[in-house]
Amino acid sequence: MPPSVTGPAVDSHAHVFLQGLALADTRRHTPDYDAPLAQYLGLLDAHGLSHGVLVQPSFLGTDNSHLVQALRAAPTRLRGVAVVDPAIDDAGLQALAAAGVVGIRLNLIGLALPDPRTPAWQSLLARVNALGWHVEVHVQAARLADIMPALLQAGCRVVVDHFGRPDPALGVADPGFGYLLRQAASSQVWVKLSAPYRNWTGAACASAGREAARQLLDAYTPARLMWGSDWPHTEHRHLASYPAATQWLDDWIDDPTQRRAVLAETPLRLFQFQGEFQ
Repeated sequence: MPPSVTGPAVDSHAHVFLQGLALADTRRHTPDYDAPLAQYLGLLDAHGLSHGVLVQPSFLGTDNSHLVQALRAAPTRLRGVAVVDPAIDDAGLQALAAAGVVGIRLNLIGLALPDPRTPAWQSLLARVNALGWHVEVHVQAARLADIMPALLQAGCRVVVDHFGRPDPALGVADPGFGYLLRQAASSQVWVKLSAPYRNWTGAACASAGREAARQLLDAYTPARLMWGSDWPHTEHRHLASYPAATQWLDDWIDDPTQRRAVLAETPLRLFQFQGEFQ
């Protein structure tokens, strides 16, 4: 079911990969299937979506070569979020930028948190800021307060994945989710309404997701919220589908003007899709 919006619309979170790519030594998941670019573009077409944002999968580590290849195949339609080592040189960052990368991701699920105050991280964040990129954070809500202050102090624009990953047992009562709501006052934070199945199960993907979306809308306004499919729903393919992901947005947000902002106006600007929001 296409989202209830006309004109440009952005899926702000998806992954493409193939079996046989070099995998990171430290990983939580090893896929036994392909998620090819052609299939993803076909899903965008079938659901009325004009643009997509490809996020480097955690299991590919800092080898962004497949991501770059995909971005170059559809340069006006796609943008990317890479995973990089803090020691990456300027030429490496510039090459990613030329391919359409507009941010870096810190996927910290199951990992120790880095210290963004170290010289290596301060250097990287300064260069990320100079490129006009954002820093995407994927971590449990309970740990957001341990990583976000240093990123905000460094002047980063921060994008928080998947509703902020509240504890499934607590939902919006998770103190970490409350912390995320309070960060709206910084005007430096955006949140992705995506992958509810990583926080809730069954019908709660719609109902609990709706309550979380309502609170995020109140705190952040649609100007700093975005929707993402999380395709191909790694580790949760039995719980999700692309049609379900688009339907959840309609379940979460009733107002068509708000949906328009979440689907188009906000992500078109943040992810630097040139000319689409003029």
